[in-house]
Formats: sequence, structure tokens, C-alpha cells
Amino acid sequence: MQNTDTIWRHVEQKRPCFSELSDRVWGTPELNYAEHRSAAAHAEALEAEGFRVTQGLAGIPTAVMGEAGQGGPVIAILGEYDALPGLSQEAGIAEHRPIEPNGSGHGCGHNLLGSASLLAATAVKDWLAERGLAGRVRYHGCPAEEGGSAKGFMVRDGVFDDVDIAICWHPAAFSGVNKPRSLACMEVDFSFLGRSSHAAAAPHLGRSALDAVELMNVGVNYMREHMPSHARIHYALQDAGGIAPNVVQGQARVRYLVRSLTMAEVLALLERVKKIAQGASLMTETSVTHRVLSADAELVGNDPLEQLMERHFERLGPPRFDEADKDFARAIQATCTPAEIDSAYRRAGLAPIPGEVLAERLVPLSAPEPAGVGSTDVGTVSWKVPTVQARGATYAIGTPGHSWQLVAQGKAPAAHKGLEHVAKVMAGTAAELFADPAQVARARADHAARTADMPDVFPIPKDVPPPLDMAGGH
Repeated sequence: MQNTDTIWRHVEQKRPCFSELSDRVWGTPELNYAEHRSAAAHAEALEAEGFRVTQGLAGIPTAVMGEAGQGGPVIAILGEYDALPGLSQEAGIAEHRPIEPNGSGHGCGHNLLGSASLLAATAVKDWLAERGLAGRVRYHGCPAEEGGSAKGFMVRDGVFDDVDIAICWHPAAFSGVNKPRSLACMEVDFSFLGRSSHAAAAPHLGRSALDAVELMNVGVNYMREHMPSHARIHYALQDAGGIAPNVVQGQARVRYLVRSLTMAEVLALLERVKKIAQGASLMTETSVTHRVLSADAELVGNDPLEQLMERHFERLGPPRFDEADKDFARAIQATCTPAEIDSAYRRAGLAPIPGEVLAERLVPLSAPEPAGVGSTDVGTVSWKVPTVQARGATYAIGTPGHSWQLVAQGKAPAAHKGLEHVAKVMAGTAAELFADPAQVARARADHAARTADMPDVFPIPKDVPPPLDMAGGH
């Protein structure tokens, strides 16, 4: 497709601006629903590029959208910009050195994610205008992927109702089309209310909410033996009820994240977790309430879109890195364990190459299914709209996800090269869809066939508002 070369040039011309945007967002790491500076930076970039900008989508102050073009199909390119807690780290060094104690950091590369997606959308905008083609490209700045499920609330609010195709990506150790496999999940807070008392003089008058949380955790741990092997349950204490051991804790709160292959399985497991919470409440003579915070559906694949994106990966070829890139990646890889390096290959379905530190090869769609997957709110979008995702090589092989090592590489030249590479793939994919609407129709037909028999289980209950007061991670 000759148009591909042209759109690559559009990406190349504007890459410096969007690498700078990525670095700027890296320098202001913000957690779920608090990405005010990051969202503002993306809105400014959209306005500077001539997009029609809408902010505050779905009642979320940090959700932003830019649209360009007229008529035709609507293709949305999705970006993110939320960070993670406790991962503050200096850039460009291969040792753990926080900038701010207990500060946040971009340990999942979302500074790159939003910037590359916006770069791709900008290239498509310019390409459409250059050719006078009908069609609208949108950049969706989506906050709170790390546990906040913002895309799910945006889907529920109708943000994607008129979208024909959604395209997105995620930073990774290897480049290729993302296999459409993820775990559905639901995040729920359990709050126990007991009765405070003097722990020495009158312990018999107290009813410990912290005891209830501990008993609940024990119960769920026993449940693990009796649930599907692919399911996952995690918890984190949110409120221990105080720091004084001579006071019986009158309140306590624990957050649970329940995952499985389908939302139906998640809901069934969550009912069992609720029963365990009720049992802990009975044992401690406390009361318990629960609050659903967020939820993500599992990913729905799309063969026509995945095959189309793979063709653009193959035409472009893998990213290329220089010796300085590899030297830094080698220093980072030296901080990783052999198990972490092996896991990176298993997740990609590739055989290891001795001495490989940055991936200058592509993962084919024919590679084995990935070993170990997480959750993403892109899954909920994929139930609504035909969706395809890329993976872009931006860091050393073996780098753990959600780690200081990943933060340290977030501004590296290799990360910027990966940003440009994946932006070209996404932009080329979108351009071919605009140029050949029959491919849009094939993708929509595939989506309709896949979702026809799926249970109508929307992951987020209708009465649950976006949890603008939360922070955390999937």
C-alpha cells in the first residue's frame, strides 16, 4: 500500500513533539483519575494540532477526546497517561533511586502509550486532509486504566456508540499484534464496622473490624484451592483502623480484585467472596458493606483487524536500536533475574536468543498463546467496538511490569524509537481502513459474529459512578 510510506513520513515529521510530550507526562506521574496535568498536556497538543477537543467525557474530569475530519467511518485511537504508586525513579540509570520517597512513577509506560497514540491520530488527520478522504479520526485520552476502568465508564456513557473501529497499543519488550487474551476483573472494597474499646481494660466490650478483615483474608485464601486455576484473587488493606495497639479497631477496609477468563466467572467468584465476608462479619459480631469500584470485561478478538495490523508490522519491519540503546538495556537487564527474563520470552511465545537485550524482531500472530496475562479496560471497549491492539518494544527484555526498571527506561532514546515505530503501525492500519471501507465492514461483521452469543453481562453496575477518589492498579 503506497499510502503507508506517506503516513510514515507524517509520523516521522512530528515524532519529536510527541516524544517531548511523553517525557513531559513522565515527569508529572499522576494516579487514577488525578491525571490533571497529563490530561491538560494532551488537550493542549490536540488543540495545537487542530483537533476539535472535548473534555470531561463520561463525567470524568481527566478524560479528553480530539476529533478531526468529516463524514465517513469513525476510527478511535486510544491513549492512556496514568501512573502507578510507589514507583518513583530517576530516568536513565540502572539502579533503584527514587526521585521522591513513596512517590508515583510510570511503571507501565503510559506516558509513551498516550503520546504514541496521539502521534498516530495526528498523522492520520494530516493524511486524510492531504487526500480529501471522508472519515473521522479520534484520539481518546483515557485515564485510570490502572484499576479505575475509565474506558468502561466511557463505554457505559455512550462515548463509543458511533465508533466503527478502535485501535490501541501498549509498551512491551517485544513488538507485534497483541493477542486478544485478558482476564475479566472486578475491584471491590469491603468495609467492616465494629466497636472500639480499651484493648486492655475492656477488651470484652470491643468488636474488632480488623479481626474481621483478617478472617476474611484467611477464608479467601482457603477458597483458592477450590476455584479455576486461571482465576486470580488479590487484596490490599486500605484502612487498618488505626495505629494504636491498645485500641480495638472499630473500622477497617480491604480492597479485593477478582479476575477470571470471563465476566460471568468473575461474578460467580465474587459472590463466594461476599459470603466469606459475611462469615467474617458473623464471627466477629461486626457489620460489613461492599462497594464496587471498577470492572473490566475480557478482550474480544477480531481476525480481520489483527491480520491487517500484522501486515503493517511486516511491511514496516521491527524497530531498530543502536549500540548506546543496547548498552543501557544491558545494564537494566543485569538487574533482572533469570526468571524475569525467561518470563518475558514465555509471555511473547518466543524462544530466547542469547545476548538479546532489545527486541529487533516481531512476534507473529502464529506464536503460542501468551503465558500469564493481566486485565485491561480495553476489554470493555472490545465488547462494544471492533478493537485491535499492538505491542511496541520500548524496554529491555526481562524488565518486570510495574517496576522501577521500567520507569527508569521511560525517557530513554530506545523508548522514543519504539514510540515512533508503533505509531507508524497504528497510523498505517487506520489509513488502510479509511482507504478501503470494505475492510471496516469485514471487521464489524467479525465482531457481530463473535458477540452474538455472548452473555449480556456489562462489567460495571449501572448505579456505580466513576471512582474519582481511588488509586491503585491492575
